[in-house]
Amino acid sequence: MSVREFTVTISPAAAMNAIETFVVGGSISGTLIDRYVRRFGEQEVHIVVLEKYYMRSSNRASLTVTIDNLEGHTKVHAVASGSSEGMFMRFDWGAGNNFANSVELALGSYIVG
Repeated sequence: MSVREFTVTISPAAAMNAIETFVVGGSISGTLIDRYVRRFGEQEVHIVVLEKYYMRSSNRASLTVTIDNLEGHTKVHAVASGSSEGMFMRFDWGAGNNFANSVELALGSYIVG
């Protein structure tokens, strides 16, 4: 399991679109599984679940991203999971880190902290 959390300078919707475009549009095996959006006036929460096949671990990894502006700034929280090989082995050959890093790559120029 790999976790990333940071703040960006763009809206939650723009951040989510950038991540989706990067993962789904920039990969043969990247797939959007589900998207959930809640709005409360000016505040919004976006949750997306993405999946991608990694040959190095011989399975599909899952990436859950939550983006909100509930505290006045856009916060991104991403968790990659399911990338380990085998039933009892938790070794994933770096697939989880790679998938979580894709969020940072998609939003790199907007990250402020």
